[in-house]
Order: sequence, then structure tokens, then C-alpha cells
Amino acid sequence: MKGGGALEVLIVDAEDIRHTNVLGKPAYYAILECGTHVYRTKISSEEDEKVAWNEKFIFEYSDWKHINHLKVRIMDTEMFTDGGFVGETMIHIGGIITEGKDSGFIEVKPSPYNVVLEDDTYKGEIKIGFRFVASGQGCLKGSKNHPKALKYMSAPPNGRQFKQSKRPKKARSSALAKSN
Repeated sequence: MKGGGALEVLIVDAEDIRHTNVLGKPAYYAILECGTHVYRTKISSEEDEKVAWNEKFIFEYSDWKHINHLKVRIMDTEMFTDGGFVGETMIHIGGIITEGKDSGFIEVKPSPYNVVLEDDTYKGEIKIGFRFVASGQGCLKGSKNHPKALKYMSAPPNGRQFKQSKRPKKARSSALAKSN
């Protein structure tokens, strides 16, 4: 998988995961590891058996040759410390990277992945989405977690440009006046 690119990972939410707190309301965060990059989500409280993060992270490498999986660990904050292990998932991303490099871009809508516990049983699911942009196909910008993230600044991968309608300001203001 030689060649560079950026993998955007969207951590959406988790459902029906194991509770590790003896006292108090659970508060979770996730640690994402891909190659040598490690990121941590914000802390999210549980509401209705669902933990929501809705955060994006960018993993950017000039060579993806030896990187083929993403590891996501869900952790629980304890009374005075961080670090109660809840579970983890290991996602093979080799196919996403290969397809993204071949076509220049790929997006995988958020899907649920099983959360594996310490004893190798499953409890709950975490929903994760992916987007890969090959080097030279556009750039990802605007993320608070990485200097290059989120907004695609070049043409879509199929080469078609989006058309924007341009209406004169007078037409817009007269249309608004008619509706009032």
C-alpha cells in the first residue's frame, strides 16, 4: 500500500457498552490508534444507553505500506482518574486505503463494529465512518484535531464540478418581500 493520503475517521457513537463505574454516572472517551498517530475523543456522558462523540480525526501518512488497521479503545473515567478499560475494536482498513488510492477517494458511511471485552467476548457496538483521500486528489482542511482535515478543496473525484446558482440580490429580496 505504497503512496500517501489522508484517512478521516468519524467516531459517531457507541451503544449497549459495558459499565465499569461502581458509583456515579458513566463518562466515556475513545482512544484511536493508527500507525504512530494516537488521538483521544472528548469525554461523553451516556444518555439512553447511547454514548455520542461525533468527532473526526485525520491520520495522514506519506506511505501507508505497513499500516493496515485502526484500533479504537473505549475508556471510562473513574472518580479521580481516567483509564477504566471498557472494550476495544480492531478494524482492518487495508481495503479502504487500497480502494481510496486506486480511485483517488473513498467514503464509507458510519457502520457499527463490535466492542470486544478483555475476555474476548462482545458487548455493545461503536459506530465509525471513514473517508480516504489519496495524495494529490485534494486536501482535508479545517479540523480542530489536525491541521489538514474535513473540507475538500478540489473537484470531486469523478471530475465534475458542482454548479452554484447565482441569483441577483434584487431577485432574492423581492422574493422574500412577496412571501411576507
